[in-house]
Amino acid sequence: MPLDAPAPVPPSACPVEDWLAFLGHRWNALVLWHLNASALRHGELMARLPGITAKVLSERLALLQQRGLVRREAAAAFPRTVRYTLTPRSRGLLPLLDGLERWSKQSG
Repeated sequence: MPLDAPAPVPPSACPVEDWLAFLGHRWNALVLWHLNASALRHGELMARLPGITAKVLSERLALLQQRGLVRREAAAAFPRTVRYTLTPRSRGLLPLLDGLERWSKQSG
């Protein structure tokens, strides 16, 4: 290996690889994309994501919350409603996803 070559990095130690794998998991990027338009309830998200099950959507939302990308907001009034919205952290990620979308369209 040349002396100026970067040291090998295992995928498990690379934060970029970790985030790309997370965002590349089915539904994650699409959930973020739909929440970018407005805060949505679980059922509203399901209607926008044909083919997703309620269980899978709940799992995806929980993981997005754990990563600090989505916030669950429960209304105090009756009937109690829960909406999901983006966090400031995810808003910083959206320009990167937009750039990736543009690149993918140009690259075919």
